[in-house]
Amino acid sequence: MDTLTHIVLGACIGEAIAGKKLGKKALFLGAFANSIPDLDFIASFWLPTTRDLLSHRAFTHSFIFVLLITPLLAYLSRGIFRKQDLSLKHWLLFWGLEVFVHIFIDAFNAYGTAWFEPFSHYRVSFNTMYVADPLYSIWPAIAFISLLILKKDSAKRNFWVNIGLITSSVYLFLGILFKQSIEYDVRYSLTNQHKTYYRNFTTPTPLNNLLWYAVAESDSGFYIGYRSLFDHNANMKFHFDAKNSHLLENTTNKSDMENLIKFSNGYYTADMWHDTLVFNDLRFGEMNGWNEDQPRCAFHFFLNQPENNKMIVQRGRFAKWNKESLWLFLKRIKGV
Repeated sequence: MDTLTHIVLGACIGEAIAGKKLGKKALFLGAFANSIPDLDFIASFWLPTTRDLLSHRAFTHSFIFVLLITPLLAYLSRGIFRKQDLSLKHWLLFWGLEVFVHIFIDAFNAYGTAWFEPFSHYRVSFNTMYVADPLYSIWPAIAFISLLILKKDSAKRNFWVNIGLITSSVYLFLGILFKQSIEYDVRYSLTNQHKTYYRNFTTPTPLNNLLWYAVAESDSGFYIGYRSLFDHNANMKFHFDAKNSHLLENTTNKSDMENLIKFSNGYYTADMWHDTLVFNDLRFGEMNGWNEDQPRCAFHFFLNQPENNKMIVQRGRFAKWNKESLWLFLKRIKGV
């Protein structure tokens, strides 16, 4: 999830666990605690881009990391906050839950989370929530602001903690249910249209869990389509993207190519943009794909221009967005 979500969610968890002992310090300590796994961003200052992609959400997002960091921070906290009379068991719960919740909710995004490092590089990805979803984050954010304003002994503090944690949890659960419905519709459409495929995935489009992006892999490429929970037409419309893996054979940038193929879990295509060889990771969606017939992928890496790959994951997320495209996006969510 995005940084803001981890901050406000961590603050609410901190209040729930230690608010009565630490007061408003629990909010800020919780916000910090829930953000700890993302300290792996430091590696981006010296790692090549494609290595950084693989290192993010790796060891610091694993169960082993939770088990190692929790007792260390618990012992340190007990010494620093000894006047607050929190037991070691209480501190273990505080740090353990905060860090665990971070790696748990990150696994619901398309990026994937390496829970089992260093024993396995497999990345868990449930694909039920976009990395930044205001409908999920707004509730702990409102709760966080309310808890900052309220006095530390206010009886209303429990109410706002419950609003922040329960409402966001319900939204997370709804995303799982929505995905089951979308998966059924996608498979029905593919079968009904006699499209042969051997694996597929679905994931929400930006900022919501009502309009979903679907990809099904065939021998030579991918069928790509969009499905809203409010669509009336039983059959989806798909466009086809050829994999074009043969384009990668002549690249001199073998190291980056191999890292990208590994990172994409095989959901990739290759294209030539004029004289530039481009690697596309399909898992991150398309630029306005719900409005255009042959859109470009949000995640695109220039293999023969590696110096031009700054902000590789973020740069295509909202490319081509403006007032008109936002209106068309909302219209597509309403269904066809």
